[in-house]
Amino acid sequence: MVHRHRDVQGGEARAAVFGVSDGLVSNVALILGIAGASTDGSLVRLAGISGLLAGAVSMAAGEWVSVRAHNELVERELEIERRSLADNPVAETRELAAIYERRGLKPDVAESLASEIMADLEIALDVHAREELGVDPEGAGSPFGVAVTSFFAFTLGAFLPLAPWLVSEGTGAVIASVIVGMVAAAIVGVAIAVFTERSRIWTALRQMAVAAGAAGSTYLIGSLLGVSVT
Repeated sequence: MVHRHRDVQGGEARAAVFGVSDGLVSNVALILGIAGASTDGSLVRLAGISGLLAGAVSMAAGEWVSVRAHNELVERELEIERRSLADNPVAETRELAAIYERRGLKPDVAESLASEIMADLEIALDVHAREELGVDPEGAGSPFGVAVTSFFAFTLGAFLPLAPWLVSEGTGAVIASVIVGMVAAAIVGVAIAVFTERSRIWTALRQMAVAAGAAGSTYLIGSLLGVSVT
């Protein structure tokens, strides 16, 4: 049976999953932390909107820097490897043959395979990058694409627990935020499970536990500290 693999190298899928999850968990924790101290709607809305905007921008900037730096590091290592292949082909052939021997090939087979690969420097660079450096030369993610994905994914996740406070406040809004947050966490868990082909129930429960733990702890801290709004 022919099987197909998902593209997990580019970074957009990871950024989307983590963006929604981080936005949801961080903002439901922030909102309920403020609500634990005071259920004044304007205060909670200000905190929720501030958390959404600050988190989305920070997440996008962080992803851009991270992916950009990773790509530059890979490009540098590939350039070093390219020069080594051109200047020291014999040593690089032995190095590649040794890798194949460690993987179980007989020495003569490993040497023959390495020599065949080294006959074309572009193929040799691709193989050395994968076997020696552990990177896919064609799998670099787009810093801009990952940053944009992170921004909108975080915004979506952070908006969900904030939505009830845009139309209500007080205890009702607190309860609605909790319900929306738990349902959204379960949906994120199921989405992750579908993508990773793991147990949907277990992954959904795990996401709900993370969200509940973060929200419960901040709500408790807010209740203990308390504020007065005049």
